[in-house]
Amino acid sequence: MANEEKPKQKVGFTIIKNAPTDGHKGYGIGSLSLENVSPLFIDIEEGEAFVDIGAMHARSEVERGIKFTVNREDSAGGKPYWLVWITIDFNPQGPYYAGVTACEMVVNREKRRGYKILADHVNLMDKSMKRKIIIDHMDEASKRVLAEYLKKHNLELWERSTEQLRQGLDV
Repeated sequence: MANEEKPKQKVGFTIIKNAPTDGHKGYGIGSLSLENVSPLFIDIEEGEAFVDIGAMHARSEVERGIKFTVNREDSAGGKPYWLVWITIDFNPQGPYYAGVTACEMVVNREKRRGYKILADHVNLMDKSMKRKIIIDHMDEASKRVLAEYLKKHNLELWERSTEQLRQGLDV
């Protein structure tokens, strides 16, 4: 294949660590840093919470081997989860839970099918990165699990967090 026949490569979504573009306005400016974002799964039936970094690219243990659709019937009888995007930021007092958003997901391992709306997952991750708290639609038991996990992980971060988060998870 001649050089002129090769399709031009497009710049995709770039994930960078820290801010290597500080001090110059070159390539990569405007890229997002996902360094302070963590995906937390809540197993609704078991009442457990666990972090799986693979969820950053839809490659978590929960998602592996599952074909996801936006049709709930495809995953009927499956196990419900919340995928919670947690962003940590810093204020003068120290680090705190700045953005917390929750996305719904259902996984039916027997059928190897699942329900999730990928656009919602991406948009809610973005809102978490923008320091938004969107947890009102979660069930009370899952809110308790999330609150306990955040407190247990680091009580100081919890205490520095916004009143909106603490009241939203106070059940």
